[in-house]
Amino acid sequence: MSADSRRAAVLGSPVGHSRSPALHNAAYQALGLDAWSYQAIECDEAALPGLVDGLGPEWVGLSVTMPGKRAALARADVRTDRAVAVDSANTLVRLPDGGWRADCTDIDGVTGALIEQGWSSPTSGRALLLGAGATAAAAIAGLAELGIRQVELMVREPARASGAAEVARRFGLEPVVTGWDPELPSVHDVDVVVSTVPAGVADACAPAAAKAPFVLDVVYHPWPTPMASAVHAAGGRLATGLDMLLHQAFGQVEQFTGRPAPRDVMAAVLRSG
Repeated sequence: MSADSRRAAVLGSPVGHSRSPALHNAAYQALGLDAWSYQAIECDEAALPGLVDGLGPEWVGLSVTMPGKRAALARADVRTDRAVAVDSANTLVRLPDGGWRADCTDIDGVTGALIEQGWSSPTSGRALLLGAGATAAAAIAGLAELGIRQVELMVREPARASGAAEVARRFGLEPVVTGWDPELPSVHDVDVVVSTVPAGVADACAPAAAKAPFVLDVVYHPWPTPMASAVHAAGGRLATGLDMLLHQAFGQVEQFTGRPAPRDVMAAVLRSG
């Protein structure tokens, strides 16, 4: 390995479907960082601290997907304010002293994905969020940046939504927790529906979700999801999990390399695949 070689990776479980290696490796090549490489590593939350501790000095950064985002925040030596606020980190960046800084560029993924689809300003100021996990927390922060003031958290077990509700309050949003109802009774009164649940969980919600002005479905494998198909059939505005992946990756590339992300190159690689 040459002196200028650098390594990065995405950690998750499962992680084999991740498109992050294609995005990052294309970015490094476009930036002339020919000795840089990025890979996918199967790693759950229990294994994450030990894996991070064992990485050598050539490692510059890690992307973290489920289920390790809270473990990544806990392992970090330094944490950005927004990562602390959402209690989640999808990004670990190597510091000059060898430590790790945690950030949450998932927030940028949410805002960038919706703006790309034409979001300008809210009408009702309300959003419907399916799920209440780590990705939901980042979505709440992004929705706050986009002008949303009330968020309905629709979950199967309302008692488990307390953490997401607290995140909403930190960002100045009024949280309302409701039980799971595939008919989405409030869909006519919201500016956006955001589904943060795993593949298959929200399939029955697809016809109702397609009635919203904007929909963000964070799932991108397998694709298309029933929700994506329903929104397309209805002629709605759909922000996808790939859109979110792209926009969160811009910030990761910039934090890992210290250079502006080659956005056009990254977008072309993602959409060609």
